Amino acid sequence: MTRLPFFWFYLTAAVTASSSLRILDDRLNCSQPGLDQCKINRPMVKPRQQAPTGPERDSVQVGVRVDKHGHAPVLYVRWKINADASYKVLNGSNINIMDESTNQSVCVQFSYSIIRWQYPDNEQRTLSLDGVTVQPEHTYTVSVWNLPEPDLGHYRVSQKYTVPDCFDETIQKAQMCVEKGSLWDPQMSATVTDKKAVVVEFKAAQYSERYQVSIHSGGFHYTKNISKENRTTLNVTFEFNSCLRWEMLFVIQPFFIRCENDCRRFNKTFNHNKDNFSDCQSQTLFVLAAVALIVLGGFLAYLRWKTFHKGPQDTSSSAAKGQLEVFQVQERRRVLIIYSLDHPLYKNVVLKLCAFLMTKCGTEVVLDLLDSTRLGVLGGIQWLDWHKEQIESSSDKILILCSRGVQAKWRAMCSDKKVFLREDSCSSVGDMLTLSLSLIVPHFICSGSYKKYIVAYFDDICSEEDIPAPFKITVRYKLMKQFEEVFFRILDTEQHEPGRVKQIDGLSGDKYHQCPSGRALHDAIEAFCAYQRKHPRWFEDELLEIAELEVEETSTDFTSKTISVNSVTYSDSTQLISQVTAEDVTEDVNNIIQMESAIRC
Repeated sequence: MTRLPFFWFYLTAAVTASSSLRILDDRLNCSQPGLDQCKINRPMVKPRQQAPTGPERDSVQVGVRVDKHGHAPVLYVRWKINADASYKVLNGSNINIMDESTNQSVCVQFSYSIIRWQYPDNEQRTLSLDGVTVQPEHTYTVSVWNLPEPDLGHYRVSQKYTVPDCFDETIQKAQMCVEKGSLWDPQMSATVTDKKAVVVEFKAAQYSERYQVSIHSGGFHYTKNISKENRTTLNVTFEFNSCLRWEMLFVIQPFFIRCENDCRRFNKTFNHNKDNFSDCQSQTLFVLAAVALIVLGGFLAYLRWKTFHKGPQDTSSSAAKGQLEVFQVQERRRVLIIYSLDHPLYKNVVLKLCAFLMTKCGTEVVLDLLDSTRLGVLGGIQWLDWHKEQIESSSDKILILCSRGVQAKWRAMCSDKKVFLREDSCSSVGDMLTLSLSLIVPHFICSGSYKKYIVAYFDDICSEEDIPAPFKITVRYKLMKQFEEVFFRILDTEQHEPGRVKQIDGLSGDKYHQCPSGRALHDAIEAFCAYQRKHPRWFEDELLEIAELEVEETSTDFTSKTISVNSVTYSDSTQLISQVTAEDVTEDVNNIIQMESAIRC
């Protein structure tokens, strides 16, 4: 391979340039203090007859290299320069590597010195790029083209390459893979102490502090959790109430720092001498025979009873009643609500929902409008990131309320456009939704994180089309028809179990409005429905042009501090929330609505 002492190259982040952007009259102010020089970078384009031919693709490979952070998986790209006459106009090459999962890209430009470029015996020059870090199981598009490019068409060569997973030998020594357990060998073993107990022994891993060990033997299934506690070898003892089977399956699930609940499990089957368990097999056969006799006797008794009792009894209603179980909430949970300020009436709906969650459901609610004092001190992104970390380290949830504003702002983020809503400019907290989406969407699309998020929308005033594409991969709930299911998600409790269905009084879609806070929420939804029927283009009327946005921001600038000080925070402490009554929550929510309405006027 040819070395590269005769040219220099530099690494730049890939930037997409819009045709509407330009420097006025090609003028730059380079006389600013501390500025050495400045210039305009123009694309290298020439007529097709004067442009060099394209490169020839060689190979794309993945390997492991060492940097200041340790071993990292990197791409190794090689290409060839044709030994034809076009080398005389060849100035350099561009190499672009794009991650198709995130659309992030890196562009490297090689600049060549033609004076020192020679082709002995018309041999092609092989060039390479080494050191671009990649992620396991991601697909990358690698594109290479020579400079300058032709004004018509292109000579680019592209190739897609998928990086293998961490357990592939090519990258299993990378630091991020080691932290997922790629090199861990548990060396699992099992020892039967007697006919009703077995001890499982395995080696602990460096980056996993706890483990879940399970055993499957016939119809028996049991699981135990164990912590490492600075030990190198761990033991777990399983005791049986019945005899052991001669074949047992053991499963170890580690919890590495990189994959947490989605780490690779290790399975191993142990076979023991059947002769040692002959008496257990005899006992099993005896039990099966006894069960068969009982079932047969019961069936015969049922036939005899049916013969002397004509006309079957209707027990469907009593059976249905026996399946329902009233669930008592034992633990207080917290939920962070993400929403869009589409309209004052919709904001009223969101605030009434918060009051219903706090007073009727006893849930701690985190909402920007109810925590504007702390939000003003920390800043929007720090406030969101702090609450997100608190929820990730607990069993609390994030409730995403989808609406037309959520869909519009998501599409604007994808197309590099901006959407301004009138209510955002009037609100004391501003546009918190765009910050929220940029923070939670990358975490949401990662596997294993769906259970932290609840996606819902008010079906009377919104629709399924208002849900952004990333959130359509999980369950979507309709409010208030499916509010009871949403609340069970907040409690992290299964509502439907074999043979029974849990329910909570007063939370179903036809009963939630029977309490004062539920009635207020129902009235707020009905008021917004009536407004939408009367004003079909209500959302378009809420969109602001840039000139209108400046006027709105000027008119609300002097009142933002007053609202921030007078806002009520319900999520600072559990003790404070436990003392809030239904009347207090309703009064505080109404105060916020009145202050926001004063700004609009």
